[in-house]
Amino acid sequence: MEERGRASSVTGDPRFFARTGPHTLAAVVDAAGADAPPRRMMLHGVAPLQTAGPEEVSFLDNKKYLPALAATRAGAVIVHPDLAEKVPASSVSIVTDAPYAGWARVAALFHPPAPPLAGIHPSAAVAPEAEIDPTAEIGPFAVIGAQARIGVRCRVGPHATIGDGVETGADCRIGAHASVSHALLGARVYIYPGARIGQEGFGFAMGEGGFLSVPQLGRVIIEDDVEIGANSTVDRGSAQDTVIGAGSRLDNLVQIGHNTRLGRCCVVVAQAGISGSTQLEDFVVVAAQAGLTGHLRIGARARIGAQAGVMSDIEAGMDVVGSPAQPVRAFFRQVATLRKLARGKSEGGKA
Repeated sequence: MEERGRASSVTGDPRFFARTGPHTLAAVVDAAGADAPPRRMMLHGVAPLQTAGPEEVSFLDNKKYLPALAATRAGAVIVHPDLAEKVPASSVSIVTDAPYAGWARVAALFHPPAPPLAGIHPSAAVAPEAEIDPTAEIGPFAVIGAQARIGVRCRVGPHATIGDGVETGADCRIGAHASVSHALLGARVYIYPGARIGQEGFGFAMGEGGFLSVPQLGRVIIEDDVEIGANSTVDRGSAQDTVIGAGSRLDNLVQIGHNTRLGRCCVVVAQAGISGSTQLEDFVVVAAQAGLTGHLRIGARARIGAQAGVMSDIEAGMDVVGSPAQPVRAFFRQVATLRKLARGKSEGGKA
């Protein structure tokens, strides 16, 4: 059977990613915020160490891949100063203290996000009272509610729904089939496809006849430079606002409960859930499948391990794992003790 369109691994397949260049070595070095020996050289793209050719840029940020570095054919490699001497003589060393950040900037130089195609698709449903900047792109079958305001150079994807009164700052991207209601978005916010922002939180009271839903009267405030992954959900506040702090990153399939407040540059990884009214201070990391109960305070730069169950406040800078979550050292001491007990019991049984 013919395998149409298939090929070996390609970085930046032109069918899917716009490309600029070629760029001079000097331009690449400037983009990386790095240093390199002066040399006349044109670079045409980026690629991993294993597949990069003489006209491409690669990087190394993990010593595990030193064998790949030794064998690479890349024209230039972004590396930490400690590894510069490991770069083959056939490659130019682009030296920076932050190779991965340098790589991110160089990759964006060659493959910048496509600009929005200004205009409103004929199939979109736009309320007459909505305000849409002329530079914004409104995709097929998108819905824009009354009094909504769509900012400069924003892109609203196919079948996305923007509720009444929602406001977006400049350069926001709302992915296909996402829905945003009861929310105010800052600049450069990216809502990935299928995400749900601003729906009612999980709030109810017990009455004589059963459950009584409590009106959810708050909003969602998403500050600048936030990304919210595909199929994630952020509930609006009950009486206060739910806040996602500037620069934060939410992975796919994350749940944020009502009244939760994230500080600056927090990271919440896939399938993690944060219950209502919990506060994360700046630079907190919540790993995959972790669960946090409500009304907690998680201190700045705390790190919560994968599948941890957090039921009490966490001090700033603390690393916790397990369920119930506890400091890393205490957790592994307990694991070691249990292993010794189990081993002793097993040996005793054999005797």
